[in-house]
Amino acid sequence: MRSCVPVVAGEFEDLVAVGLRQLISEDPSVRLVASGVPLDQLGGAFDEHRPAVALLNFGSLPSAASVYKLHESHPETRIVVLANRPSTPEATQMLSFGAAACISKETQARDIINAIHLASRGMNVLPRTAKPGERPGLPGPDLLTPREADVLEQLQDGRTNAQIANDLSIGVETVRTHARNIYRKLGISSRRDLASLGRPNAAIG
Repeated sequence: MRSCVPVVAGEFEDLVAVGLRQLISEDPSVRLVASGVPLDQLGGAFDEHRPAVALLNFGSLPSAASVYKLHESHPETRIVVLANRPSTPEATQMLSFGAAACISKETQARDIINAIHLASRGMNVLPRTAKPGERPGLPGPDLLTPREADVLEQLQDGRTNAQIANDLSIGVETVRTHARNIYRKLGISSRRDLASLGRPNAAIG
């Protein structure tokens, strides 16, 4: 059974804050231990609650250096930044400064929960790049599912499809399907390309 993930949330707009509280309350494997925490008090909240994941509002950050300082002082807490449809360069910058993910506030609820779980396990997530002509508000990050993350970790360990199937108690064809989905979402075509992503601390995108 998946262990409960403690989460601290920074300051968000009222509607977003209410939505996040509701979303997290509906998932028994995630627990909100503090919310509405001002940026200058996040360090103290991390020390007090020792969260696995922190949700930060991109709009409340004076600079990317804020993320870097929090990451350096509390590396055990994974930071997920929520922004208003972040561009790929913005998301990449957040990851380069230590965030585990930078995703749109407009993404689907299940993807935010998936991002929390993936971040708590050391995975980094980049939002899918918008296609030319795509209307704002459509769609959010193309995230790996928790099961795809399990398969990805084993692929990066050099495990064969048969070994992965045995370890995860799934069929070999199911492993192949997960692998194809992983390659598509990461924009790669083979296991060889996984090497360029590094271990789970490397950005996915």
